[in-house]
Amino acid sequence: MKTSTFLFSFFTIAILLVGCAADDTATVIIENPNSGTPTDPNDPSNLEIGGTLSEDLSLDADTEYNLTSALIVPDGITLTVNPGVIVSAISGADVYIAVMQGGKIMAEGTSSKPIVFTSGASTPNAGDWGGLILLGKAPINSVTGGEATSTSEIGGLPYGGSVTDDNSGILKYLRVEYSGGAADASSENNGFSFYGVGSGTTIEYIQAFEGKDDGVEFFGGTVNASFVSVIGAQDDSVDWTEGFTGTLTNVYVEHRQAHDKGIEGDGFNTDIGNNSDPLFWSAPSINNITINGNGSSNENEAIRLRAGTRALFNNVLISGFAEGFDLDSDGTNSPTGQGVLDGDTGASDITLEDVTLNLKNDTGETFGEAEFFSGIGNGTGADYNSWNSGWTRN
Repeated sequence: MKTSTFLFSFFTIAILLVGCAADDTATVIIENPNSGTPTDPNDPSNLEIGGTLSEDLSLDADTEYNLTSALIVPDGITLTVNPGVIVSAISGADVYIAVMQGGKIMAEGTSSKPIVFTSGASTPNAGDWGGLILLGKAPINSVTGGEATSTSEIGGLPYGGSVTDDNSGILKYLRVEYSGGAADASSENNGFSFYGVGSGTTIEYIQAFEGKDDGVEFFGGTVNASFVSVIGAQDDSVDWTEGFTGTLTNVYVEHRQAHDKGIEGDGFNTDIGNNSDPLFWSAPSINNITINGNGSSNENEAIRLRAGTRALFNNVLISGFAEGFDLDSDGTNSPTGQGVLDGDTGASDITLEDVTLNLKNDTGETFGEAEFFSGIGNGTGADYNSWNSGWTRN
């Protein structure tokens, strides 16, 4: 990769990958592999990007760029991605795009000219590269509050704080493909990773396609997201933890052969030690969601809620699962069932098709379908065909 004296800092960057489950995750070293005369990355003939930006960078519309290392957008810097841009990444879990606290990404595609972040392999596969990471200053429950921060699973980058309306930019009509490369057994990329992202950030019309790990994961934060498509995620399609309190509207999930759950929701991060009874629980609202599995004979849960999370679902369509909802708890340390008893967790206007067991209650609290569901048979889901045209893959 060619270096630039204008926009990039290609000093050796030692990025600590701080895994959620252990302190011995790998250290990734990103270096400038080549030497020679620096070139200006704004020169149309230079279409390689990577490294740490030192000035704002705009990617030209309808242009393909090669991502040759991690691209880091630091505090005070803006990455603008125009309609029709394709970013093709070389292989590696250490190849990703990360927008740090105080940085911004302005990625506004259109339905006819979506932005695509994808694998550069001639035959792409899930897990070829990292994915897209946004890190904000909104509250998380894995630290004691105030301006305290945690560090991201990939990159060891800070996130969290007290700015509920923090603004990391705009994602609109953006597709992430073949992401989810694993740095080690406990540090894995997702399609979209939102770490402490605030409600001032706009997230609309995003798709995670054929990723190795989760499609979209929220680590705390207050951000809202709408028109979310996840197809072919090999782990959970949508995941939240660390006190996520945003609203998800119009969500479509489709399982392929390899997969885990449609949704896995945690009240706190179960991988970072004893963080039970946090300052607040995850408590998102999910409106208009469709989760399509492969049939009740060979599927697990569509939605698993655990570790004390609260969650309110409205207008839900679930098809092809052994279990619709599975609620887990270990009593006072993660009182998932208490959310049902308090009216903070439940599902209204829901249709379950080819589902063997609608609700599995492993919380230790006493409640059944009558307390959890209302309006059974009334759910129509995300109405995916009304908003997926032109920018998604099937």
